[in-house]
Order: sequence, then structure tokens, then C-alpha cells
Amino acid sequence: MKIIDTHAHYDDAQFDEDRDLLIQTMLDNDIMAIINVGCSIERSEESLRLAQRYDNIFAAVGVHPEEIYGLADNYIDILRGLAQNKKAVAIGEIGLDYHYENFDRDRQIKVFKEQLALAKELGLPAIIHSRDATEDTLTVLKDAAPLKAVMHCFSGSAETAKEILELGLYISFTGVLTFKNAKKAVAACEVIPMDRLMLETDCPYMAPTPHRGERCISSMTAYTAAKLAEIKGISVEEAISACNENAVRFFGLNIT
Repeated sequence: MKIIDTHAHYDDAQFDEDRDLLIQTMLDNDIMAIINVGCSIERSEESLRLAQRYDNIFAAVGVHPEEIYGLADNYIDILRGLAQNKKAVAIGEIGLDYHYENFDRDRQIKVFKEQLALAKELGLPAIIHSRDATEDTLTVLKDAAPLKAVMHCFSGSAETAKEILELGLYISFTGVLTFKNAKKAVAACEVIPMDRLMLETDCPYMAPTPHRGERCISSMTAYTAAKLAEIKGISVEEAISACNENAVRFFGLNIT
């Protein structure tokens, strides 16, 4: 059964040698559709170019918190223009990342809020990145509610998942769900209703077991789907079908 990968980065340099062959092979065989997610203005533009080459690739446009420095003053106007493209289905990925030293908390929060406001203005869903910044992320999301958004690459606690669900958000899992030490993610998955779950790779990163440490590709989503099905006590086909339906509804996908 073909899977929708709701978060990928095929604009990444790791795919420069085999990008088009790889994408076409997966769309022909294992993958129904891919959301290619921008991390900067330039990479958002590349995501759109990629989406325009393939019927079942769609783009998200946005500025990742690690890419906010040196942004043009009119960056929101630029993103607004990019988001008018018919293949743009979300604003993202956007959010907060306090993982590395010397991050600018106030600047990250400001840019996060501005991009959330743009998503609401345009009626587009937002793809949220949060690393080592749970409290501030939830505060910003609560202030912006109501909001259509997905917390991507989730590896937090069940308690945090419940707070996210209370805000009406969706939650998506990468191959992290398959890791032996992913007890928190498994516990969180247990409490998330099937109608709020989506599958993603975050490729070329987060390859699932048994491919951990390798370059991740969308077809590896099958391992995450199998783990999700195991956690939920349902068949793999049921898990994939539910997550695909959620993705189509959430992003408003027109899949050929």
C-alpha cells in the first residue's frame, strides 16, 4: 500500500547525485505523495521547483528557526508570494530550536509568530518544528489558537502530546518511533487518536531501524508505519490508510 510522506527534504544536497531517479522510482512503487518542506527562502523556492516537476510532490514554504538570521525585512512578503503557488500546501517548517548555543530566543519567537500569522492569513496549515523548546512552543501556539498545524518529528512525552492535541493540532512521527530508546515517543503515540496521526521521514535524516545512520528516503516510511500499527494494535494497512486520509485532509492534497 502506497504511503504519503508528509515531511521530506529532497532539496538537500545529499540527493544531488540521484534525486530525480530516486523520486520517480518511489512514486512509481512505494510512495503516493511527498510534501517537500522548505527551511529557508532559497530552499522554499527549490521545494516549489521540485513540486512543479512532479504531480504528486507538494511544497511547504517557510523559514526554519536556524535559518532566521540575516532574513530580509520583507521576508514575509516573499513567503506570501511563494505560498500563492498552487503546489504550496503549507507554511513550514517553522518554530523554535534551542538546541545549539548562542540561539536568539526573542528573534526566533518573533519570526515564529510572524509565520504563524501568515499561515492563518492565507488559510494554510503550519508545519511546526520544536527542539528543546517545548514550553515556549506551546505558549506561542496557545496564543495563536485556533490554528491548523502539525507538530512534526515528534519525540516528546505523552503529556506534551495531550497538550498539543487539546490545541487541535496533528502530530507526525519519523523513524525515531522505531528506535530502541524511543520509549517517550511510543508512550505518546499510544495516546494520540488515529485521526490526528501522520507519517513522515524528515529525510535525509531520521532513518528508521534497521537503517539507522543511513541516508533516509521516503520508502523507509514503511518501517515507521509498521511500528505505529504495532503500537495501536491494528494492521499495517489500516495504519497507512488512516495516516494517508489524515494527510489528504490536513494538507488539502489533490493526488493524481
